[in-house]
Amino acid sequence: MADNSSAGVAPGPAPWWSGAVGYEVYIRSFADSTGDGVGDLRGMEAHLDHIAWLGARIVWITPFMPSPGFDHGYDVSDYCDIDPAHGTLDDFRRLVDRAHELDLRVLVDLVPNHTSSAHPWFVDAISSIDSAHRDWYHWADPAPDGGPPNNWVSHFGGPAWTLDPTSGQYYCHLFLPEQPDLNWSNPAVVEAFDDILRFWCEAGADGFRIDVAHSLRKHPDLLDNPVVRTVDPDAGPTAVFESFSHDHDLDQDDNIEIFRRWRQVTEPYGAMLVGEVNVPTPERSARYTAPGALDTVFYLRPAWADWEPATLVAMLRTMHDADPNGVSWTMNSHDTSRSVSRFGGGDLGRRRSLAATAFEFALGGVPFLYQGEELGLVDATLDPGDRADPIWTRNAGGEAGRDGSRSAMPWTPGPANGFSSGTPWLAAAERPADETVAYQRGSTEAPLHAYRALIAARDAHGDLHAAPLEWIVLERDDAAAGRRGSCAFVANLGTEPLTVDLGCVHEVVFASAPEAVAADASVVTVAPESTAYFRRLS
Repeated sequence: MADNSSAGVAPGPAPWWSGAVGYEVYIRSFADSTGDGVGDLRGMEAHLDHIAWLGARIVWITPFMPSPGFDHGYDVSDYCDIDPAHGTLDDFRRLVDRAHELDLRVLVDLVPNHTSSAHPWFVDAISSIDSAHRDWYHWADPAPDGGPPNNWVSHFGGPAWTLDPTSGQYYCHLFLPEQPDLNWSNPAVVEAFDDILRFWCEAGADGFRIDVAHSLRKHPDLLDNPVVRTVDPDAGPTAVFESFSHDHDLDQDDNIEIFRRWRQVTEPYGAMLVGEVNVPTPERSARYTAPGALDTVFYLRPAWADWEPATLVAMLRTMHDADPNGVSWTMNSHDTSRSVSRFGGGDLGRRRSLAATAFEFALGGVPFLYQGEELGLVDATLDPGDRADPIWTRNAGGEAGRDGSRSAMPWTPGPANGFSSGTPWLAAAERPADETVAYQRGSTEAPLHAYRALIAARDAHGDLHAAPLEWIVLERDDAAAGRRGSCAFVANLGTEPLTVDLGCVHEVVFASAPEAVAADASVVTVAPESTAYFRRLS
């Protein structure tokens, strides 16, 4: 959460999300109640008890609004309704009621950077240069050679501009052409989202996860972005995008003013605002949780990282120090390969993933798990012809895309792993029995129980997330240790045991591996690729 207190003024009561752990539900793949192969709100409602049992207290649901589905819900055609594939508004209200009964809070995923090209606003905008909604989007004349007006590129490949042959102008889209970017310099757009925020708060939402929150404002002069390395014409879209310094299409200074306004709109409802913010430095990220703006921001870089212990330690420490209370930590999401796969696969990847996640959980803020992370899942196995991510389908197979982390949640052994009585929308190999919720609930050695124990330890020992962090100086860069009030933690991501003097006798309250550490010691030795939490005894 952001530090909204002023010097010399006592802080107010902690917000409801203080100390909470979040859980991301990728709605299309969580649970299907109808047999059509697409996850829905009623299916999710039936499994809320799993999330509550795990110990999470916040549930973020990926977009469920009406959408043509070119980007699987992130191309919204109506911000104030439910896509029939996912249910109805009554289903949403019922889900919220059930979540509140289980002491869970619900975050709606809001997509304000762009709409669907099927949204009535854009349908009107493209109908005429004089239409009422024309200035709700970014339009520009061609460059002198007739091409796009600048060198901006799309996250999903190709230019970030598409020509409208009727008017002879280009419109901007940082994602698919079917996802035109809104013009957040237009006061009418700003006012429309005030109403959208109020609508979902009145419907029972407890807050919002804000998609690409760093992308809303664009430089008014639509200047070219600097090229930081030669653009390889054969590279995939991610590599091409990273060939530019996004000085003019992302993270504009006045982005923050949008969220200050949102805070005023949502504050009467006690709503939480969590931004997806992917910016070059931790200092730029921390701007978004300045007083009166967002409550937390997702720090995305760990979810893209491979297993490089020194790099992981450095990025986590640096981000914490830049914004000690304002980060929503995550090691996985629906946009990245699962950490178990990135960190070596199998039991090795599971060990490393839990150790790194436990390190994040000791850094304050509001950490999130992604569905199936608690099961230690690897990426799903898919045939190339079954992949559905536009990163793959729109780029002639240049990148595998994000489908590996988006397959159906495995509830039980057997057909479709209990996700649906029909055929899942994303075809993937069936998970083995030991990767299902049903199996792991009955096996105390399974990853599910380790993640539950991690959350329980954080809940039981509030200093682990609430007390100021004092780093313990180590002589290694692949590990970190710190004291937090009555507690301490040691994260050893390296390949050699690590001995740390905690200064007084502590007991172990969580260890990411059975042999991680000895108990009741002042000087502790933590095993490789393990994280342990301690409570002071004397």
